[in-house]
Amino acid sequence: MSQEKIGSFVRELRKEQGLTQEQLAEELGVSNRSISRWENGVNMPDFDLVIALANFFGITVGELLDATRKEAAMERDREEAMLQIANYGSSEKLLLSRRLRYILIAGLVALGMHMFLQVRGLAEIDFYNNLGDFLLGLAFGALVTGVIYTSRHITKIRAFKLRITGRSK
Repeated sequence: MSQEKIGSFVRELRKEQGLTQEQLAEELGVSNRSISRWENGVNMPDFDLVIALANFFGITVGELLDATRKEAAMERDREEAMLQIANYGSSEKLLLSRRLRYILIAGLVALGMHMFLQVRGLAEIDFYNNLGDFLLGLAFGALVTGVIYTSRHITKIRAFKLRITGRSK
């Protein structure tokens, strides 16, 4: 499965339909920049979008991933399994975005409380100084966690975690 080959195939299918990148992007609910990246082989669409592309062009997912047209249609149960995988990926993204939102909100609240202690001059009192340091650390931790969650390293961390706990996906 070559990204460049698949991208050229998507471009060919789009042009056969007489569509611009903008029109295809609008149909799929993505940016035209995403379509350009797919067609140039820079990256691949998410799996749920691969299914949407195949359905839009009236081909099977296998044909799209192989970048060739085949006469026989894909078996329905295999396509159903792929739809379930795509739905699972979408739910994972939703869960990840919710976690990230909660972490960032906690960091912002901690930073706000730290600033309140500083502005009110309460940081001069030993207890509030320690509390302020804790809150600042919490805000910094939330920021670092947010950066890790939005990077590609989170999948490596999750795979490592599964390896050490002895579970598999």
